[in-house]
Amino acid sequence: MKVAKELPLRILTHNIRYATSSPFKGERPWAQRVQPLLNELQYNTRHLEALICLQEVLHNQLVDILAGLNSQQQPDKAWEYIGVGRDDGCEAGEYSPIFYQPSIWQLQHWETVWLSETPGIPSKSWDAASIRIVTVGVFTHRASRQTILAMNTHLDDQGSRSRFEAAHIILRKMEEYRTGAAFGQIISGVFLAGDFNSQEEQEAYTVLTAPESPLADAAKLVNPGEHYGNYKTWTGFGYEGQDPSRIDYILLESTADKVLNYGRQPWKVEGYAVLANRFDDGVFNSDHRAVVIDVMLCD
Repeated sequence: MKVAKELPLRILTHNIRYATSSPFKGERPWAQRVQPLLNELQYNTRHLEALICLQEVLHNQLVDILAGLNSQQQPDKAWEYIGVGRDDGCEAGEYSPIFYQPSIWQLQHWETVWLSETPGIPSKSWDAASIRIVTVGVFTHRASRQTILAMNTHLDDQGSRSRFEAAHIILRKMEEYRTGAAFGQIISGVFLAGDFNSQEEQEAYTVLTAPESPLADAAKLVNPGEHYGNYKTWTGFGYEGQDPSRIDYILLESTADKVLNYGRQPWKVEGYAVLANRFDDGVFNSDHRAVVIDVMLCD
């Protein structure tokens, strides 16, 4: 039997709330939210090998976040990102970017897939209220040479059918990479992160975690008694009249074939957390809380 190597990795996902010119009651403008958000990202990735997946990021926010992440880094530890604005495939509309450090990860390939009937161009289909995308990246860890497939998405908040169809598009795209059809590289592990706008009993989550899916909810792969922080991930800004809900997830490849080949799953979850989005100053850094996992990738 092959002896497994283990690669420690932290994955963080956060819907940061787009920089609106018409904030809700209780919502601070981006200029007041950006530093608390950067504090979160920097503190939770400092001295760690990490990947950051964000949603609802407008271009000016992307520029601010990249500059902020790199303000405390040596040039050889700088952060970069993959992703495009969903409205035009360039800079218009919301990004779902993946941030990584090229000194740690070699970017092999990336693409944006539109979650519609025409996935190669900016578009929406079915009952979607907005254009939706998944950002896909293939990264090789420079030291261990292990390769991962990272996917980051933000599904529609209005259209149930569009969430259902989008989940199937994501699974098909994932399978292309896992089988080598999309990119001729052996993939050691796969994860999907993002805001699904779907609770556990609803369409996107049930499709993505169905028995025939290769994915499992990271929260379910660790003892619930060992979870850190809250359970719900969407909070609003305190005045929406809606109860908080769990709609943000990190899903990990968890498949029987890896057990047969290596005697274990590709991922071992060592920690799961839902971080606070408001502290004593009363400022919400977003209407969502970040989800963070610590994992070991077994090859």
